Amino acid sequence: MIPVRPVPIRLTPRLASIKHLSDASAAKAHYVVLDGLRGVASLLVVVFHLFESYQNNPAKQWINHGYLAVDFFFLLSGYVIGYAYDDRWPALSLREFCVRRLIRLQPMVIVGSVIGAALFYFQGSPEFSLVVSTPPWQVILLMIVGAAMIPVTPAFDIRGWSESYPLNGPAWSLFFEYIANFLYAAGLRKLSNKGLWVLVVVAAVFLVHLAVTTPRGSLTGGWTIDAQELDIGFTRVMFPFFAGILLTRTGARLKINHTFAACSFLLVAALSLPRLGDASQLWINGLYEALCVICVFPIIVCLGAGEQRVDGASIRIARFFGDLSYPLYITHYPLIYIYAAWVLRQHPSLSWGMLLGILTLALSVLVAYLALKFYDLPVRRWLSRRLLTSR
Repeated sequence: MIPVRPVPIRLTPRLASIKHLSDASAAKAHYVVLDGLRGVASLLVVVFHLFESYQNNPAKQWINHGYLAVDFFFLLSGYVIGYAYDDRWPALSLREFCVRRLIRLQPMVIVGSVIGAALFYFQGSPEFSLVVSTPPWQVILLMIVGAAMIPVTPAFDIRGWSESYPLNGPAWSLFFEYIANFLYAAGLRKLSNKGLWVLVVVAAVFLVHLAVTTPRGSLTGGWTIDAQELDIGFTRVMFPFFAGILLTRTGARLKINHTFAACSFLLVAALSLPRLGDASQLWINGLYEALCVICVFPIIVCLGAGEQRVDGASIRIARFFGDLSYPLYITHYPLIYIYAAWVLRQHPSLSWGMLLGILTLALSVLVAYLALKFYDLPVRRWLSRRLLTSR
C-alpha cells in the first residue's frame, strides 16, 4: 500500500484574509456591560425628553445633562469600532467596512423615519403650528430623505425646531456617527497611538473651548444644518469617538465588583446633577459637562470593559438593555413629539403628566423591542447573507 502524504493547503492572500477576519471575529469577547450601559443611556434620553416637555428653562430641568448621553454613545461607538476593526485592516476594505456599518445602523434609521411620518399629524399644537399646514407630499418626501440619512436645512422645517431630520430628531447624531466612522476607515485608523493621542488632545481642547464659551452654557446642540450647529456637532463627536478608539488600543480597563450596577449609577449621577452656575457663570456648567465627556465617561467605559463575565442576573439585564438600546434611541422621538404636543395643549396636572409619561416610556420600549425582534434582526441577517457571507 502506497502511503499518502498530506498535501499542505496554501491559502491565497484573499482566502487568508477571509480566514483572518473569521478567526478574529470568533476570538473576540463581547463587552456585555458596555452594551448594557448604552441601554441605560438610551432610557435616560427618553426620560430626559419626557421631562423636557415641561420645562424650557435649562436651569430647572430634571436629568439636567441628559443630552450628554449622545456624547457617551459616541465614546462607546469609538471603543467598539476600534475593538472590532482595528486589527482587521488591510484585509478589510473601505467598501466592506461601510457595508457592515450600513447593515448595522441603517435599517433602524429607515424605521425611525417611517414611524415619524406615520405619527406626524398627531403632533400638532399651538407651538407646533407648522404641522397642520404641512402637505402630505412633503411629509412623504422628508420620510424618504430621512430614511436615506440626508439632512435638510431649516428651509424644510415642518415643525418649528429647525431639525436636520424633522420627522425623527435624534437621527442628527447618526449623521455625525457616520462621518466619524468614515473618517476612521478612510485614513485616521492609520494613525499611530502617538498620532491618535495628538488628535484626541486637540479635540479635547476644542471641546472645552466650546463648553465654556457657548451662550447656552452647555454642550447641547448639533441638530441643525447651519454653520454654528455643524461646528457643535463635529466638536461633540471628534473627541469621544476617537478617545474611544484610543482606549481600545491602550487596553485601559478597571475592575470593580458589581460593575454594571456601579457604572449605571455613575452614569445616571453624571447626567442628573443639577445645572451648575447661574446666568452670569454659564462657563461653570459648560466646564462640568466637558469634564464629564473627557474624564468621567472614559472612566465608566474602562470600568465596563473590565467586566469579563458572560452570565449572571446583572449581565442578563445588561444584555437585554444593550440589545434594546439603539432601537429605543432611534424610534422613541415620534412618541415624544406627541407627548410634548399634548402637554403644551392640555397643561396637565403632575399626576396625569406622570401617568402619560410612564405610558409613553413603556410604549417606546415596546415599539423598540418589536422593531428589534421582528424587523431589525431579521433584516440584518438577510443583508449580511446577501452582502457579506457570499463574499
